[in-house]
Amino acid sequence: MNYKEQYQFWLEDDYFDAKTKEELKAIAGDEKEIEDRFYRELEFGTGGLRGVIGAGTNRMNLYTVRKATQGLANYILQMGTQDKGISIAYDSRFMSPEFADEAALCMAANGIKAYVFDALRPTPELSFSVRYLGCTAGIVITASHNPPEYNGYKVYWEDGAQVTSPRDVDIINCVKAVTDYHTVKTMDKQAAIDAGLYITIGAEVDDAFIAELKKQIIHPEVIKEVADDIKIVYTPFNGTGNVPARRILKEIGFKNVYVVPEQEMPDPKFTTLDYPNPEDPKAFTLALKLAKEVQADIVLATDPDADRLGIYAYDTKSGEYVPFTGNMSGMLIAEYILSQRKAMGIMPENPALVKTIVTTNMADVITKAYDVKMIEVLTGFKYIGEQIKWFEQNNTYNYVFGLEESYGCLAGTHARDKDAIVAVMCLCEVAAWCKKNNKTVWDMMVEMYEKYGYFKEDLYTITMKGKDGAEQIAAIMEKLRANPPKEFGAWKVKEMRDYKSGKTVNPETGEEGETGLPTSNVLYFDLSDDSWCCARPSGTEPKIKFYMGVKGNSLEDASVKVTALTDALKAKLD
Repeated sequence: MNYKEQYQFWLEDDYFDAKTKEELKAIAGDEKEIEDRFYRELEFGTGGLRGVIGAGTNRMNLYTVRKATQGLANYILQMGTQDKGISIAYDSRFMSPEFADEAALCMAANGIKAYVFDALRPTPELSFSVRYLGCTAGIVITASHNPPEYNGYKVYWEDGAQVTSPRDVDIINCVKAVTDYHTVKTMDKQAAIDAGLYITIGAEVDDAFIAELKKQIIHPEVIKEVADDIKIVYTPFNGTGNVPARRILKEIGFKNVYVVPEQEMPDPKFTTLDYPNPEDPKAFTLALKLAKEVQADIVLATDPDADRLGIYAYDTKSGEYVPFTGNMSGMLIAEYILSQRKAMGIMPENPALVKTIVTTNMADVITKAYDVKMIEVLTGFKYIGEQIKWFEQNNTYNYVFGLEESYGCLAGTHARDKDAIVAVMCLCEVAAWCKKNNKTVWDMMVEMYEKYGYFKEDLYTITMKGKDGAEQIAAIMEKLRANPPKEFGAWKVKEMRDYKSGKTVNPETGEEGETGLPTSNVLYFDLSDDSWCCARPSGTEPKIKFYMGVKGNSLEDASVKVTALTDALKAKLD
């Protein structure tokens, strides 16, 4: 069916409820809106679903969620692992509890037991719960840091990580194979509960999750020593981090934790935020105001599903709060963990740090300094989680830390996805250690720059919505592939890596090689002067992202260089 026929089908078929039909009647005559809602099925990609909430095949609603779940249930039945059940969590967004129940009742109707959290929980706890409960898979209903009109649906497998190749493709194919809404199963909630197919979970999993986090503390005595003096401002951005982040900080001994009151409780509108993303400086407005009032040492913010962490740290020299990128905060935690483990003689044998291809090259230098194996993976934390699984299966390395540039990291192996709750705990311990040693967190970061080099990264994003936008993004990638640049301003291209073809090429010699990583629609340019840039369409948003990194002689020099490289990249796109 074309988009007009799909629209009529949803309007007329008895399968769809009256509320859905009323919403669709309200857009009658708006051809552009009808086309956008029905020109395609909301794509079930390698990360699951994500889209605007509303009626239509290209929207997040009860019917698209139920249909996707039927495809996942079919896959689980094919695998013969249905007896292990599935864990389901959700965040504070519009329709999150409803979508979680819809997924649970579809699973139950297929004879698959659903363990559903009794209230909103962070994504990393869902990851933990899959392994803790021995489930075959997990689902979390979240759109992470997207605007309030969005929601999403992420799928995890039995190892606690988001699904990777080839399983992701197999699941996608099962979801695509569900073409008739009338074949999708569901059942009454009370009937599912009575049959033992819908089980509510909560406190037991919470306690086990928190216990695992505490195992990552290196210097509990330092926390106790400075607990009366250190001040922390925290905001959960009206999401899932509020309860677990405050609990862990209280239980390990921090006394002065100030929570931004306007952003404390769940709010699907994110009323005080343009965009609930710790990467956005404007999102810290209220937190920084509170920090100045209480004279906080650090300011922390977790996104709505609490897998990303943003921080500001006080600088005694300027009297201002300095923002940290995800690369900076990740490196700060990595330096603390590696230095303290080495100093105390508790570094595991064959230690490894895992980072994504668009994460700072400071990681390469730090791991070399501590004789730690550095492993690089494709963008997406699921690939870091996958490495942990392989380390355990093959008895090769011991995972000590993993990070990606987009404000996500993981200390420990309790979860197999980025975990902002453990990151909050780790950064507060770093701040306590700095306090004991008469310096600030920013002082420690400057020391790292002086020791390892002034690395600086930036991100340039172009947003292109709708069908036309998707086509424009594809055209940009095709242009870069067809006519690969030999330089970006003053930077020469030493090597281009096309992760879609799996090939690398030296533009000067023509020499080719292999990327050694799975297929992905990504172009990476290794540049002269310890610099690089990378082009990657987002897998979850209508965006194309351009990452770049440089190494300077000072903070100012690095800033000038990264701006110049960004300008040179933009010029190539004109």
